[in-house]
Amino acid sequence: MTRVVLVGPPGAGKGTQAVALSGKLGVPHISTGDLFRKHVSEETELGVQAKRYMDAGELVPDSVTNGMVRQRLAEDDAQRGFVLDGFPRNTAQAGELESMLAEYGAKLDAVLELKVDTEEVVQRLLARGRTDDTEDVIRNRQNVYHTETAPLLEYYADRLITIDGLGDVDEISARALDALNAFTGGS
Repeated sequence: MTRVVLVGPPGAGKGTQAVALSGKLGVPHISTGDLFRKHVSEETELGVQAKRYMDAGELVPDSVTNGMVRQRLAEDDAQRGFVLDGFPRNTAQAGELESMLAEYGAKLDAVLELKVDTEEVVQRLLARGRTDDTEDVIRNRQNVYHTETAPLLEYYADRLITIDGLGDVDEISARALDALNAFTGGS
């Protein structure tokens, strides 16, 4: 069983690595972005709540996000483990995740940080050419990430594995798997 949280700045390739790792580990990739889209499109109670905030341009509150994650972790395929992408984003959510897992007598195995140079990520995101990706916007998102995530990395210090997030996808995946196996003893 492997329960892993993936963290890294916007543009670090978390989504790509989460998909690759979940396939290699045989556990589901759980993305909060995917959960939001699913709940909103299916017009679930949580989706309706989330959409109200999203339409107003506001952050979806932790209570709604936590509810979506709680439901997803209760599904059968997630009982064997998971790769979480986009959750937790803060220490309050991290505490909630611990409570959720404790209900199943489980715990988080590792937090895998994809470390990338800010300038490299800024250039990578600018190269995508999205109209909303101006350099100022990208730099602001990087700063917000570092400010919000620093306490989270400290919170998870005992389970934190940091790897170099630069290179090709397969190279980073291999690096991540090697680090996870070394840390968890190959479990």
